[in-house]
Amino acid sequence: MKFNELNLPDVVRQGISAAGFESLTPVQEESIPLALAGKDVAAQAQTGTGKTAAFLISLFCRLLDKQHATSNNPRALVMAPTRELVVQICKDAELLGKYTGLKVQPIFGGVDYEKQRQALKDGVDIIVATPGRLIDYAKQRVFSMHRVEALVIDEADRMFDLGFIKDLRYILRKLPPFEKRQTMLFSATLSGQVMELAYEFMDLAERVEIAPEKMTADGIDQILYHVSRREKFALLLGLMKRDRGMERVLLFVNTKVEAERLNALLLANGAASAVLSGDIPQKKRMRILDQFKLGSLTHLVATDVASRGIHVDDVTHVVNYDLPQDREDYVHRIGRTARAGARGQAISFADEEMVYILEEIEDYIGYRIPSEMPLDDDFCFTYKRAQPKRKRPPVEKPAGQRKRRPPRRRPKGKPKKSAPKD
Repeated sequence: MKFNELNLPDVVRQGISAAGFESLTPVQEESIPLALAGKDVAAQAQTGTGKTAAFLISLFCRLLDKQHATSNNPRALVMAPTRELVVQICKDAELLGKYTGLKVQPIFGGVDYEKQRQALKDGVDIIVATPGRLIDYAKQRVFSMHRVEALVIDEADRMFDLGFIKDLRYILRKLPPFEKRQTMLFSATLSGQVMELAYEFMDLAERVEIAPEKMTADGIDQILYHVSRREKFALLLGLMKRDRGMERVLLFVNTKVEAERLNALLLANGAASAVLSGDIPQKKRMRILDQFKLGSLTHLVATDVASRGIHVDDVTHVVNYDLPQDREDYVHRIGRTARAGARGQAISFADEEMVYILEEIEDYIGYRIPSEMPLDDDFCFTYKRAQPKRKRPPVEKPAGQRKRRPPRRRPKGKPKKSAPKD
């Protein structure tokens, strides 16, 4: 189906054309007509299937159907589990909604608190937010949710994984009743938990399930190496020296400690690298992502905070330096490459500590990952070791030296006491 076959407002058509979209993806073809008819939708859709465009187009059409003045009380709310996903949704909304005149505002922690607060006071039509800071503003009555006529919950399964479900339920109870709003829920899996949420807070949701023929994209060439843990970096460096096409590499590890260690090794051996983990301040995370997108950083070491919601074009290689502990994260990780019709390569290391998860991953994706034992020539053991960060030793003071007390300062304007007369 083509977008011009749908009954869409002209300003929405212009945005779709500007984005270069012509044909609907399966999830768009199933969900958009239902949403345009005013139905609630619970859709199963994997990353990269066009779900963001599906709910944004539906939101724009609904809000444009009834013209209301922009105020500090939003008419639509989009909930997402991570800050990076919020930023990406807002970028897509800016492109698709370019001609609609609707104001979209991101709300998430880690950036200027007062600036976002003022943006809400200045007026907004659609809020795209993570739960924490949104609740903070709501409790301070910076805005009210009584005007919300459309709600989208994106990556609902991830909301459960990250422990946001309590906050999400709080927000849902503050919204108008489900019969007075439209709700769209998108999730990689429509698990029992997700559907329980749908039954409780949605109005007879229409269920859409787009089961992909393959869990992973066709453009990804996958290879798995069986290697011991202590030899993983030597193998990584050997592969990097052999394959000059590794121009933009995203490396996944399971812990922050391992991310810091791997990043230090990459830097010591001449790679332009940085770390992206959950405790990095938001401004720094966004700056690192921008540098990676522009190419000034060629290697990005990430924990699973980056496996969803990160859209970086031209990632040539994804390296599972550690196999993921959750089998579904394998699909999300390698999905960072081979985007927009390009080809990419996914390299995975199965060491003695994490090889046990391999069977679960292969059972989930439905096939065996091509694997091999690395040859001696694949390793590069002549690499530089990372220098450990050393603390400066405390300066020892000579024995018997008394600490000099700073002179006491007289308060300004207070007269100096005169010496007593005899």
